[in-house]
Amino acid sequence: MTAALPPTEQRWALDLAVNDLVRGEAAWAACDRAKRRKLLEQMQAATAEAAEAWVRAAVAYKRLPDDSPLIGEEWITGPYPVLTSLGALAASITALEKSRSPVDGFSFGQAPGGRVTVRVLPHSIWDHLLLNGFSAEVWMPPGVTKDEVRERAGLALLRPADSGGVGVVLGAGNITSIPILDVLYELYAHNRVVALKLNPVTDGLLDVFNRVLAPLIDLGAVRILTGGADVGGYLVHHPKVRHVHMTGSAATHDAIVFGTGTEGAARKEAGTSLLDKPVTSELGGVSPTIVLPGGWSEADLRYQAEHIATQKLHNNGYNCVASQVVVVSSDWAQKDRFLAHLRAALADAPARPAYYPGSDDRVARALDTYGGDAERIGTGRVLITGLDPAEPGPALTTEHFAPVLAVLELPGDTRQFLAEAVRTANEKFAGTLGANLIAHPGTMAVLGRALEEAIAELRYGTVALNAWTGVGYLTATAPWGAFPGHSLDDVQSGIGVVHNALLLDGPERTVVRGPFHPAPRALLHGKTTLSPKPPWFVTNRTAATTGRLLADFAAAPRWSALPRIFASALRG
Repeated sequence: MTAALPPTEQRWALDLAVNDLVRGEAAWAACDRAKRRKLLEQMQAATAEAAEAWVRAAVAYKRLPDDSPLIGEEWITGPYPVLTSLGALAASITALEKSRSPVDGFSFGQAPGGRVTVRVLPHSIWDHLLLNGFSAEVWMPPGVTKDEVRERAGLALLRPADSGGVGVVLGAGNITSIPILDVLYELYAHNRVVALKLNPVTDGLLDVFNRVLAPLIDLGAVRILTGGADVGGYLVHHPKVRHVHMTGSAATHDAIVFGTGTEGAARKEAGTSLLDKPVTSELGGVSPTIVLPGGWSEADLRYQAEHIATQKLHNNGYNCVASQVVVVSSDWAQKDRFLAHLRAALADAPARPAYYPGSDDRVARALDTYGGDAERIGTGRVLITGLDPAEPGPALTTEHFAPVLAVLELPGDTRQFLAEAVRTANEKFAGTLGANLIAHPGTMAVLGRALEEAIAELRYGTVALNAWTGVGYLTATAPWGAFPGHSLDDVQSGIGVVHNALLLDGPERTVVRGPFHPAPRALLHGKTTLSPKPPWFVTNRTAATTGRLLADFAAAPRWSALPRIFASALRG
């Protein structure tokens, strides 16, 4: 099937934009590192100035009430990660300008399988204070040495005059920072000027994005375009475009790369792409949350149930890395009590509109597929239990991209269960973007090295222990993307990485860790973590205020801003 073409006048406008970018290649290639760093600083100022309008536009299309704490999500996943990424990229360029590596000053370590690791969080004093108790490491593939990591960090900025041509970025419609971060990575990691085609859902952000990217637009290195699938199709097939990057679903990816219908299926089977250029992607999948059995208090059960409800209901489930299946041990003595808390957490989370296209249909399909095992909770939410491990159905193979959560029970004590849960996640779940593990500190102590080995065995681009993999998305210096090794005809959760402000060459995964107990309750368990309930929790009462304050701080880090942030966070 041949994709429909845009109207003639629109094609002329698209050709004009691409031709502008062809000329912009030379302008970008002529920008030395100092100029590129200056552009980042200008965009940081523009983002700070546009942040309020940015959040208002996001709130409008997501139809959130003006007084909702959920507005905090738009601050924390909109301006905030863009501001932190701009700063981190500028720091990497500064290092290169001084003939140093971007990873100089970061701690190196070792992970199972002979992997070198780079500790990217915490790094600054601000990280230690604002994300106390959270950490993130980048694991390199087995065999890569520390010296190789240092020498290769910088990617295209090691050779800024080498043009990567014109690239197309097909922007996401769910998380508003994604289009901007993808554009930055194309330019700074690959030396590609960019035609950013917005998802129609985010057209209301066009003015904001024009303001944020104005320094690059004025240079001729970026053009922002709107329209439907016909516009996207025209751009990706344009003869002057040398690369395509997209965010979305595997089904959308395959439609773009191979076409639709029986002809598209045949091309995919044959591995015959419709495109004559490379395609990278960040796609979704079915993310598991593996809950290890242990001796938990009622407060632990309640808090971790809220944690998992957040992993599912953040942005109403319209996240590529939203948890979709909770994996628990059928032999865990506290299983039923935990599931009761999980139902309560799903029911008590604030209601919100199903703004993303097709959400209600996907919820309806889940209800029809699982019948009596699918339980309606609150408004538009579904909890599926009673999955047959031998025949679990589409819960493990189809991304719902909606507020639908399933529970899969597997037998065994802690060690047996962990081994089977890892095997199931690797072999039966669609996608490799993110996997979550939740374990009591006592359980972690008993497992010891076996837990680290299990993390190493999980074939996911981000693995989070007692944290949500979304924290990896928010960490500017961490790579974000699928586990490496996928191909166009078996794309899973995508090809390549984004974010990665240290510009590491060929990272394997990011491993995020967080506190099992929040402050101040952590003190009762001998832990000194300062982190209370995180502001991204859907149950956080002050998320909107804390999110705004964090974005303001990211624009201009300073000691005087910390008391208000801490006070708001503690009230959450």
